[in-house]
Amino acid sequence: MEGRQQNQSDIVSSDRGGGGGGSNRIVALNIEELENVDDKHIDQEQKLGWKAFFSFVGPGFLVSLAYLDPGNLETDLQAGANHGYELLWVVLVGLIFALIIQSLAANLGVSTGKHLAELCKAEYPKYVKLCLWLLAEVAVIAADIPEVIGTAFALNILFHIPVWVGVLITGCSTLLLLGLQRYGVRKLELLISIMVFVMAGCFFGEMSIVKPPAADVLKGMFVPKLNGNGATGDAIALLGALVMPHNLFLHSALVLSRKVPNSVRGINDACRYFLIESGFALFVALLINVAIISVSATVCIADKLSPENANRCSNLTLNSASFLLQNVLGKSSSTVYAIAVLASGQSSTITGTYAGQYIMQGFLDLKMRTWLRNLMTRCIAITPSLIVSIIGGSSGAGRLIIIASMILSFELPFALIPLLKFSSSATKMGPHKNSIYIIVISWILGVGIIGINIYYLSTAFVDWLIHNNLPKVANVFMGLIVFPLMAVYIVAVIYLTFRKDTVKTFIEPVKDELVEGGQLENEKGRPSNGAEEADRLPCRQDLADIPLPE
Repeated sequence: MEGRQQNQSDIVSSDRGGGGGGSNRIVALNIEELENVDDKHIDQEQKLGWKAFFSFVGPGFLVSLAYLDPGNLETDLQAGANHGYELLWVVLVGLIFALIIQSLAANLGVSTGKHLAELCKAEYPKYVKLCLWLLAEVAVIAADIPEVIGTAFALNILFHIPVWVGVLITGCSTLLLLGLQRYGVRKLELLISIMVFVMAGCFFGEMSIVKPPAADVLKGMFVPKLNGNGATGDAIALLGALVMPHNLFLHSALVLSRKVPNSVRGINDACRYFLIESGFALFVALLINVAIISVSATVCIADKLSPENANRCSNLTLNSASFLLQNVLGKSSSTVYAIAVLASGQSSTITGTYAGQYIMQGFLDLKMRTWLRNLMTRCIAITPSLIVSIIGGSSGAGRLIIIASMILSFELPFALIPLLKFSSSATKMGPHKNSIYIIVISWILGVGIIGINIYYLSTAFVDWLIHNNLPKVANVFMGLIVFPLMAVYIVAVIYLTFRKDTVKTFIEPVKDELVEGGQLENEKGRPSNGAEEADRLPCRQDLADIPLPE
């Protein structure tokens, strides 16, 4: 008892090494308090494990839906039908690059407390940020076009509605879906995800039946080729459908809905959790995209292909691709396929709507009601979709999806370059800036994609000028318009790449220093633990209106 009473005063503790050279320090704790602190510390460490990880799950999976949208399905189907397995490497490179840049977007939001659009507004001059805003809005509209057409195709398959009528109906379909969110966003998103994965299961099942040659699939994934007519254009369309500019704005904003402790360790843990989540979600997206291309390639390049299927493969679109699943689903293949395409289009549209919200809020500091924002974007996207579906029918609408994906690929530098620069800048990220390895890898991939875009843009236009049937005066007129625009494009990319960042936005976090007793010290100098720190720090309330669990 006497010893316990003495422990209630200051206790001298020493290193376990004992005798020589051990440093002594005074600790104002009794034994019972010390045991309680150890128990709390262990509980805290456990909480920072799986439970903490699941509290960060959400943004990566929502963003990954954009990698399974109708634009991806269309480009995958045509890549497999036109080029067999040869463009699988584009999907692999595209999704590896997507993982890198999506994780950079998440890190940017976590480390700065601002999303990419807000940082662009703070960094660039007035006219530059206005141009970036317009380009970002065009990217959202281009991403919405495949959703419009995909939904119209699904309605055509299910109810035999003409494609152009389905395009008009899509103006209200997403508004209805957004309205249903008030009855349970998690259930709605879960239902959409289940329907999307139903289609994934169908393609995996079909893949097990048609049995694509494993050697050809692996060769296509790891041996780059661009052989055949239109291979470069299809490869750019694949990249545009996979790596979309508006996704970078979206992911950097979604992570701000999570409560991240304002400490070095808290930020590092959050970045690691978001990377793991994004990696898993995009790995699933990779498997689904590979399965779709492999099934399309195996069926369409088969030796004994019926004349009817050969005709379908020569002009394969979302509207005619249900025959690929007949081995798995039989007569019900078209219905299940149409439901999955409908779910894919609607879920992807929701992500586009919220990306548009964040872009407008970040660049212009303007906010709109969700339904009004969706209606505005959808009306603009409906116009070209309606014109093309009336004039060109299903084939023309399918081709418009490819064109929209190419537009997204050309737009990518104007979101990608600011992201790469900001995430590598000490003025924006402080000690959390990219390592030299990430900088080198991301810039190599980024410059590669930009270079392919510029090469294709220039060679395709020159080839068109040479081989078209227009009068020479018209060709000269087109050249006077297009070549200056190409020069402006290149100059803009160079400007964004080499312009030096000047605005400092990094906020110094609280240091993770232990005080006596093993507790973290908060900014007021009082002991606290990580859970209290996380609860104390609010998330961005202005970005809380998103379809994610708190």
